[in-house]
Amino acid sequence: MSNDAALRILICRMSSLGDTVLTMPVACALREEFPNAHLTWVVEKQAASMIREHRALNEVIQLDTDWSKSFKGLRRAGQTLRQHNFDLMIDCEGTNRSGLLGWLTAIPKRFGFSGPHSSLLNRVFTNEQVTPVFDHLTDRSLELLIPLGIHSPRVRWHLPIPPSARNWARSWRRNSPHPKMAILDPGTSRISKHWDAENFARVSCHLRDAYQYQSIVCWTTETDLEFANQIVKHSRGSASLAPHTDLKHLSALIELSDLFISGAIEPLHISVAIGTSTINLNGTTSDRNCSMYRQVTLQSGDDHDAFQIAGRGNPRSTRNRSIPKPHVVTFEQVCNAIAEIESKQRLLRAG
Repeated sequence: MSNDAALRILICRMSSLGDTVLTMPVACALREEFPNAHLTWVVEKQAASMIREHRALNEVIQLDTDWSKSFKGLRRAGQTLRQHNFDLMIDCEGTNRSGLLGWLTAIPKRFGFSGPHSSLLNRVFTNEQVTPVFDHLTDRSLELLIPLGIHSPRVRWHLPIPPSARNWARSWRRNSPHPKMAILDPGTSRISKHWDAENFARVSCHLRDAYQYQSIVCWTTETDLEFANQIVKHSRGSASLAPHTDLKHLSALIELSDLFISGAIEPLHISVAIGTSTINLNGTTSDRNCSMYRQVTLQSGDDHDAFQIAGRGNPRSTRNRSIPKPHVVTFEQVCNAIAEIESKQRLLRAG
């Protein structure tokens, strides 16, 4: 590994936008250790938009979503990757298809997980395995770099946000009359069953009256828009409707905001990666593997705050266990989390 200029590395994390965000620190750690290596990420269309233009990468290879569903697709994917002559593959996915892809590509060194974080077939196809100590996807993915001499790297994300999106967000932010901005993202319908429009509006009013925030309500679908309009209607002028945004433009808005409150897991991962103070409205802790990074109940992060209100679920639930019912997060719990964030920010400003 001494001649890193000749080293060609493939990161394999193909689907799930949220998991792609959580794996970005692997690319950052590899680039820091091997500044001259050729670093490539293989991804499917669904998540490709979030990884393109990442500063740590030389190249992104996008596969068709159904590439693994036929022998023809498998062969084509293997041929596509084989011509790049990779020296090693970091298999952060741990699935049958990711292991098979590495084998079809004939990559000499294929690093993967041992144990429950990979499939049996994946362990057959990977030829150097790491037994992870950590549960969280980000931490255990970084453990795959230990055979390369990378131990406990500093976790960096460098989420790629296009300059055009940043310019748009700055222009939009200048229209806010308040010194601080919070983004409310109602998220999934599961959350809206427990948090109606009036509850979100109460949070918006509290943010304005107690801390001088202007709240912006995000939306994606027409159903989301109807719900967002109800929040604005009940907010007594403390909230306004965000324009329709894709994830890149939402990321740019989150970057310029002071607080992000959501029940949608993918935007929550983005907010944590950017470093914006974040509150997760999901009331269960059923899967710590893919939860907000280094988030525990009401504990501050190193550079920002990431809060998940505690639920009654088993934090180590697996496929073989029943998923706990959602816990209803109360308005008071969210207000307490906001108060802790504001208290820390005041201490930082005073220091």
